[in-house]
Order: sequence, then C-alpha cells, then structure tokens
Amino acid sequence: MADKVFIHIGLPKTATTYLQTIMWGAREQMRAEGVLLPGAERRDHLWASRVIRKEGELGNAHDRARTSWDRLRSEIANWRGTAVISHEFFAAASAEQAAGMIEQLAPAEVHVVATAREPLGLFAASWQEAIKNRETVRIEDYSREVSDSPSAIWNWRTLDLRLVLQRWSPTLPPQQVHVLPLPGKDAPREEIWHRFAGLIGLDSHAYDLSGNFPNESLGVVEAETLRRINAHMGDFKKSFERGVYIRTYLADERLVPRRGARYWPGPDQIEDCRARGRAAAAYVEQQGFDVIGSTADLLVPDTLPERRHPSDVTDSEVAEVAVELVARIMHDVRDSRHERRRLIERLDRQDAELRRLRPVAGPMRGLTRLVKRLGSTRRPA
Repeated sequence: MADKVFIHIGLPKTATTYLQTIMWGAREQMRAEGVLLPGAERRDHLWASRVIRKEGELGNAHDRARTSWDRLRSEIANWRGTAVISHEFFAAASAEQAAGMIEQLAPAEVHVVATAREPLGLFAASWQEAIKNRETVRIEDYSREVSDSPSAIWNWRTLDLRLVLQRWSPTLPPQQVHVLPLPGKDAPREEIWHRFAGLIGLDSHAYDLSGNFPNESLGVVEAETLRRINAHMGDFKKSFERGVYIRTYLADERLVPRRGARYWPGPDQIEDCRARGRAAAAYVEQQGFDVIGSTADLLVPDTLPERRHPSDVTDSEVAEVAVELVARIMHDVRDSRHERRRLIERLDRQDAELRRLRPVAGPMRGLTRLVKRLGSTRRPA
C-alpha cells in the first residue's frame, strides 16, 4: 500500500484542470519521483468520484466507469510511495461518503487537499460552467440554496469551502487537511502548481509548464446567448453530448474566443459571497488546517471593479452574437463536408490503384463504402 495518499477534492473552478493537465502530461516523471497518479486516463478519477458519490448515472455506465474506484485502489495498494487522486467533483461527497473513501485507503496516511479561491469570482465562474453544461438558470436565481445531494456539483455544496471541509475533515488530524488558496491576481499563474506540487513531494520547478492552458471565460453577452440557446437543447441529455457539442464546440471553441466583457451577480449575491468568504477563512484558522498561502485570498475584495450584470444584456446584443454564431457554424458545416469529400476521393483513388495492382480488392472497397456511410453522421470540426 502507498505510504501516503493525497485526495485533491477541488473546489471546482480553482485551477483544478490546470493542475490535472500538468500531472497527466508528466505521469512518468512523477513516478520517477515516487508519486503515483493511478488510472489509465483522467476520466478514471472522474468516474471514481461518481462511484464514491453513488451518482445516479452510474447504473447505466460501462464497465470501466463502474470499476474505476476498484482499479485506482488496486494500483495504490501495489505502490510504495505517494499516490494522488484528483477530481473536483469529490467536493460534493457527503460526510459518510468522504469518511468511507478515506477508510478504504487504509493503512495509507490520507491527506485531503482543497484548492480554494474567494467566493465571488468562484460564484461567477461556476454559474458560467453550469451554462456550459446546458443549464438555463439566470444568475439571479442561481445557487440560492445549498443542495443536500452528492450529485449536485454547481451549487454552494461544492463552492463553499467551509461546508466542504466540514464533510471531509472530521476523520483526519488537522495537519492532514491542506488548504491552498489561489494566489492573488498579480501572482504568476504557476504559483498554485508550485504550492500543490511541493505539498505532494515533487520538485515543482523540474516540470514543463509551457503547455497551453487557455482562459475559458465567456463574456456577459456570450453567456446570456448560450443560456438562451440551451433552452432549445433539451434532447442533448447525455453528458458526452453536452460536453462535445455545447461545452466544447459552442462555448469554448466558438463563444469564448470573442473575449466579451466580464460580469458580476447582483448586490445581495455579492454580500452573500463576502459572508461565505469570511466564514470559510475563520473556520480554516479555527480548525488549525495546514494553509499553504494566505487565508486573506479567501476573502472577497472590499473594492470591486465595475462590471455588468447578465440581466442587462439586451435582445439586440444577443441577436448580434447569435447571427455571427450561425454564420460560423455554416462555415464549419461546409468545411466538414469538403473534408469528407476529400477523404472519399482519396479512398476512391486508393481503391482504384489497388484494383489495378491486384485482381481482388474487396476489403478496400468495403472500407470506402463504410467511410461514406459514417461520413454522413460526422460532427462539425
């Protein structure tokens, strides 16, 4: 069994993707330093979080998803050193589920790691993430209550650091609960990696951090446009479909590059965020958790820059973005069909060449027919 296991539980939208991308790109380098990132792919950690949280979709999942937690545990059991599990959806686990996961990792010394940030920026980012996942709720109605469901992700259940730590910390000594506030906006982006990597025992400066980590923020008009589009996307129910077509294709690849203006929620929600930040900072200090950074970075700044509210977006602004989006999609459809035609023409030439060289080229003709049939269902690039 591994000597230590670090469970990085999020919170969502606290540089989790950034940290996970670095680790999954450097697994062998980590192993050479004695740190195991178990699993065959990063989705194994997502699936494991669903197993731990007994998420409803799991009943229809494939075997790799259902066995993910057992496979991670098996790798950890056969490792001598440190292991890391990382996914932000663990933050939604109930106290019983969290304690059960920790217990199943015995006799390893388990540490819980919570990356965190001030609640106002986190709130705005999480509403946007919900919109990217086909949500239609207006920001003024978003996360007004704390869900009691471990399947609820985009909610104060996972966004309020104090509530998350109250569920995850009771069975651990305070020194094995680590809080890593994101450094202030003037700090280099890499600082959170150096804090995280140093905690789990890596030489953080030995890793390549030059990869592309785009800022995937929707502007206020783009977010409102996508929110309205989502009302017509009700049959995109599968998580794969939401991820490929709404989150990636529409949001990240088509709307994010517009680099629209940022936004705030309303005054009452801003004050709620302030109160949650103060409560979280006080709780962390009272419990004596290990803080790598400053609890001051868990507080909403006293002075905020002026920003629009999503309800201020006009129909004409939405129409402008929507018209440009339709035009872009039409170009994508045309390019996709041209690409398919070029592929079929290339296969036809290869088929003809094979017929010329060999009397029988049945397998290649069959492949060409298959590509033609599949091409008609190919999604836009």
